[in-house]
Formats: sequence, structure tokens, C-alpha cells
Amino acid sequence: QVQLVESGGGLVQPGGSLRLSCAASISIFSIYQMAWYRQAPGKERELVATVTVNSDTNYQDSVKGRFTISKDYRQNTMYLQMNSLKPEDTALYYCRIRRTSADVLPGNAAWGQGTQVTVSS
Repeated sequence: QVQLVESGGGLVQPGGSLRLSCAASISIFSIYQMAWYRQAPGKERELVATVTVNSDTNYQDSVKGRFTISKDYRQNTMYLQMNSLKPEDTALYYCRIRRTSADVLPGNAAWGQGTQVTVSS
């Protein structure tokens, strides 16, 4: 069972920045795709951003130009740099992996604790 540990959340004012981290218990070098999800209170969990093994990225329209997904093979860690944060970005953020092309996101593994991001003045 792969362990994914999210961290880096916090309370930030609108317009501020945060960098989330997702540390994996395995090498991420050959993982087909990695993703960030978020769930706001009373809302469905939604896909925020993905990055492939070739470092191709994709973003939800609402975060394009503000969020950047990246990964560091040496640290086995994925990141989400969040700039120009808005109150509507407030949510619990989770990371997920898709190990091979035969797998799907978000997959059936149990969700981790996530990391809380609160954007408020």
C-alpha cells in the first residue's frame, strides 16, 4: 500500500500563496500520473491538477494561471504552488497517484488526511 502524506496547508489571506507537498512512500520516478484533489465543505471532491510521468500538466479552469503542479523525483514528493489564492480555494486538499496507464484516478485506495487550506481575511 502506497502511503501519501499531504502537508503545507494553512490560513492565508486572499491574494496570498501556499505550497502544498505530497510525500510518497515509494519512488515517483515512473508513476504514470499524479494528481491533486480538493473538497470544500458541502461540496463534491474535485480534481484540481495533474502531472504525468512526462511532466505534462493539466489544471482545472478555476486555478489555471494561479496554481502550478510539480514533482521532485529525488524527494519522492509532488507539490502544488498556489498563488493569488481566493476564498473559493478554501478546501481540504488531497493527493492521489495513478501508477500505470491501466489504473484510473482517483483510484480505490483510502483517502489520506489531506491538508486544510483556508483563504480568509
